[in-house]
Amino acid sequence: MAEKSDYYQVLNLDRNANAEAIKKAYRKLAVQYHPDKNPDNPQAEEKFKEATEAFEVLSDNEKRQRYDQFGHAGVEGVVGSSGFGGGFSNFDDIINNVFGDFEDLFGASSSRSQRGPKRGASLQYTMTISLEDVISGKSETIEIPRHETCEVCQGSGASEGSVPQTCPDCHGRGRVTSATGFLSVSRTCPRCQGEGRVILSPCRPCQGTGLVRNIKKLKINIPKGVDTGHKLHLRGEGESGSQGGPAGDLYVVMQVEPHNNFHSEGNNLMTNTTVSFVQASLGAEIEVATLDGSVSVNIKPGTQFGDKVRVAGKGVPYPRQNVRGDLFVYVEIETPRRLSNQETDLLEQFAELRGESKNSADDDRSSPFSKLRDKFFSH
Repeated sequence: MAEKSDYYQVLNLDRNANAEAIKKAYRKLAVQYHPDKNPDNPQAEEKFKEATEAFEVLSDNEKRQRYDQFGHAGVEGVVGSSGFGGGFSNFDDIINNVFGDFEDLFGASSSRSQRGPKRGASLQYTMTISLEDVISGKSETIEIPRHETCEVCQGSGASEGSVPQTCPDCHGRGRVTSATGFLSVSRTCPRCQGEGRVILSPCRPCQGTGLVRNIKKLKINIPKGVDTGHKLHLRGEGESGSQGGPAGDLYVVMQVEPHNNFHSEGNNLMTNTTVSFVQASLGAEIEVATLDGSVSVNIKPGTQFGDKVRVAGKGVPYPRQNVRGDLFVYVEIETPRRLSNQETDLLEQFAELRGESKNSADDDRSSPFSKLRDKFFSH
């Protein structure tokens, strides 16, 4: 027989470890090596048994004292002689003592969480909408591929005239137990996968799953003011549950397309407009396009390149409110590329009136008029 490992080394503990440290060390190894977490892995199962045996001895003060004094010889015939140490009557008692609840540790691998009705999976659908849709809202029909309860077997998975049978391997418990020496290990039944029942004659349309894949058409009402990332939550429109479980939910996620002429900053919209040098200088009333029609905008005299004009209430609506943000129109000034002789004479007269005559500009190359002329009027 192979020599047993030192129990303290098995749990990675020093010999002065207290009860809490012993429990914590065993918990870590039990999570790592439990058979439900490592199916068909005999090495992991052996490590799990070894850790459990070490915990059984070291968590019992009397057995630990014997082990510390005499080693393995001190606990031979005592380990497992009356069940597990510390007053434990079976393996689940150890798990419940260390973890509080077997299901809390192993989650979906526990038969208690596998058996019975299960909620269907939730789904997510990304919907692309335009900026115009954000302004006005929209209704649209979408198609969702999802699993639904089979109408032939009503979700049982069994063919017509038959019903699921109790699993002969686990006798309906959903778990099977194997014993090695003093230790009994319970694991999910591989035949029924923890369901406790098997289908001997599967339903043909759903192949025994109780679910079939269909395309569901849903009408979606998109409210005003949504933005990229906004989610519409439709309860019960996800995949159907199994064994009578409730359906999951559907989340429709909004994706707003970029617009050629507008972009949003929060609930405000930004756009550009171009005016002439004369309009910027003297002021003007111009028409500016918005997402819901043109509006008249006042360009004040002396407007500079990059100045912005605010148009109230022409931005993006606030969700669930009858209020909209604003539209900000950034002004660009168009400079003529070619001038007639008459236009050139008039501009030169204008420059002279402002003390920026052509001759003085020639003498002072740094004057604003000279720079403007060199840039735009030289050709």
